[in-house]
Amino acid sequence: MQTAKYEVSELLKRLPEDCSLEDIQYHLYVLQKIERGLQDVKEGRIYTQEEVEKLMAKWLEK
Repeated sequence: MQTAKYEVSELLKRLPEDCSLEDIQYHLYVLQKIERGLQDVKEGRIYTQEEVEKLMAKWLEK
């Protein structure tokens, strides 16, 4: 597992020189959400397609 500092450093290398602080924050946010999602999968915190459809049906009923 790489350190957060290393991951940020690598991200900064990939971004264009003229990116804004907001751009950097957005990319860090997305990276964090992806990592959290991958960890959820590893720990079995997932829903099947059927479960999602049932949950969404409740929200979408009018």
